[in-house]
This record gives sequence, C-alpha cells and structure tokens, in this order.
Amino acid sequence: MASGCSSLAQMERSVVFQPARYPDGNWRPADAMFEDASFTSSDGTQLHGWYFPCENRRATILYCHGNGGNVAYWASAARQIRDRVGSSVLVFDYRGYGRSEGQPTETGILDDARAARLWLARREGIPERQIVLLGRSLGGGVAVDLAATDGARALILESTFTSIPDVAQTMFPLLPMRWLMETRFDSKAKIENYHGPLLQSHGTDDRTIPYAIGRRLFDSANEPKQFLPIPGGDHNDPPREAYYRVLSAFLDTI
Repeated sequence: MASGCSSLAQMERSVVFQPARYPDGNWRPADAMFEDASFTSSDGTQLHGWYFPCENRRATILYCHGNGGNVAYWASAARQIRDRVGSSVLVFDYRGYGRSEGQPTETGILDDARAARLWLARREGIPERQIVLLGRSLGGGVAVDLAATDGARALILESTFTSIPDVAQTMFPLLPMRWLMETRFDSKAKIENYHGPLLQSHGTDDRTIPYAIGRRLFDSANEPKQFLPIPGGDHNDPPREAYYRVLSAFLDTI
C-alpha cells in the first residue's frame, strides 16, 4: 500500500511540475539585455533567475512562470512585459528548474518565490510590498499565495486556477482527484485574504485550465478587480496586443 501511495505521489509531481533543466532552452537570447540573478531559498536551496531592468520603470514585477520549461523559455514573455509596459521584471526558476538546485514541491517553490521577491526588492531599492506579482498558470498559485500572505502593490493573473485538484478533476471526472491529490495550491481559499488591485485574464477556449475555473477564482477575489476574457484564446497562446493595452492601463491605476 505504501509503495502504491508513493508511486501515485511521484506520478502527481511529474504531472504538476515539468521542469526543463539547464542547458535546455536558449540561454543566450539575442538582444535580451538581462542580468543573472542568484539567491538562496530559506532552506539553503540555490536559485537562479533573469532580471530585466527598466530605467524609467512604471512598476517592478516578479514573474512567476508556469509549470514547464525554465527562464530560457520564459525570457521572451518577461522581455515583452518590460518593453511594452515599461517595467522592470524578474523571472526566476523554481527549485529543480533551469539552473536552480533541488526538486520542486509546493512548499519549496512558495519559499523560492519569497526569496526571489526579496532579491528583487533589494535590487530595485523598494519595499517588498511595492512589487507587483504576476503569475501565469501554475505561477498564479504561487503569486496568489504571496499576495494573500504578505500583500503586494498589485496582483496579475494569467490563465490560472482555483486549485490544482479542481483542474485535475476536470481531466479525470470519474476519479476523486480532490481527495487523492497532495499538491493543492488552493488559490480560491487564499485569494480572499488579498485586498489589493487585481487584473486577471483567461482564454475562453483554454483546454488546459478551463475558462470557468479561472472565472470562479476571480469571483472569489475582493475588489478592486478587473477580468479580461481572451476570446478564442487557448492556454499556451502568446499574449495579444489588447492584453498589453489593458495591462498598461491597469499599471497606471495602481
């Protein structure tokens, strides 16, 4: 029985966390203009990220990426945010991703995000609560946890969920996934404790995290909040021009 439970837990982790380790990806992107960031999580795990500075920044953004790839895969998204909305951005790898040490776990990557936020606050010379938290997909669960626990200047969520078991239940409707899964990222329960500005977007044709799940998370959030549906958008579609216009206007209000 114990062996069966262990195998189930390993399978769960392999689905939830899909890291690409260095040297997978393009680690020398052309004209990226970034700095390497190195910092340490609370348990001593060495972590790595890429910092995209913006001289006349509108905001400072911590980018919590999705469950796959590494910073080399997510650099374009971070660079686009810097260039299109005039903000400094740190995109970092959770433990077990890219050049970061260790193996990913829910508790571990939440600690990693706090270490990344601390590094970014010190680099920019601002309080941690002045950092804007942006979470995409799995990173939404990370960003919500930080915002709900510690506060934030603003919270931006892209294509994310109420909880990991809720997503799994849609994939395996005949199995009791909400009972079986150890990994939770229960954003729906946590977001009630966040009281700052929220911008949330979600593709209406998302086949990985259903649109309805994203809407339920948004409905649980406090005001002030804004929801941007992406008509016909699927989970891994790149952001559209309309998204950057809304994001830019949102940052002007915070």
